Amino acid sequence: MSVSRLDRAESDQLVNDDATRAGDIARLAEIMLRLRDPETGCPWDVEQTPASISRYCLEEAHEVVDAIEREAWDELKGELGDLLLQVVFHARMQEEAGRFDLSDVIRAISDKMIARHPHVFGDESRDKSPDQQRIDWEELKARERGPARVLDGVAMALPALSRAVKLQNRAARVGFDWPGAGDVLAKITEEAAEVVEARDTLSEVELTEEMGDLLFVMANLARHLKVDPEAALRAANQKFTRRFNRIEDWLAEDGRSPAASDLAEMDALWDRAKAEEKATK
Repeated sequence: MSVSRLDRAESDQLVNDDATRAGDIARLAEIMLRLRDPETGCPWDVEQTPASISRYCLEEAHEVVDAIEREAWDELKGELGDLLLQVVFHARMQEEAGRFDLSDVIRAISDKMIARHPHVFGDESRDKSPDQQRIDWEELKARERGPARVLDGVAMALPALSRAVKLQNRAARVGFDWPGAGDVLAKITEEAAEVVEARDTLSEVELTEEMGDLLFVMANLARHLKVDPEAALRAANQKFTRRFNRIEDWLAEDGRSPAASDLAEMDALWDRAKAEEKATK
């Protein structure tokens, strides 16, 4: 399972070769091996554990998505590299522990892609819609998991809205779902009314639970409408930031900050920013 280590001269040649093998993943793997060397590596890299760097996987993945949504294609190359580094980093630590190495990781995903695309690599027909392919993919995943609870395997570390949709999709596959978006909207009205009615009498823990219920149903509405709630909320965050920045810009022209303004003025400037955006579309 463990690959043989190159001697130092071979390692130097691979690491420093920025021409013929500049884009070879073997070069990146060797760089990581050198960084993790207990005697000559980087002290920070050496002391890391799978737990200590796990959060960086999420951070780097979010930065990849951010670059894509901004269509910052020049940045995307670097962000994808940062994400790839996390894969190589984790694989190196697992190799040191004698569990598996980077080759095993690549082999596993290659085998999985072949197994889950029998319409490409096997004898099944390609004459199916993307939605049908998604259903087939989930059925193949379920067979791979074997006997398990319906909601098993939905990662805890997913963003909460994304995890809510995945849990709801799993439940829906066995018939536990509202018939349509209208039923979900009715539930949203019910949950929102409960929050409003009880906001002055609930404890902080109870109010948090009620808000969670409301957000969970909102995620379900997005699912019924075939809207990605994470993408929708990210877009709303970006829109809010963009428009509020315009409010700051206009106030700055008068030598003022938002703190020196009031709600009525800022609300009027918000409408101005909104109209400005519509005019440029």
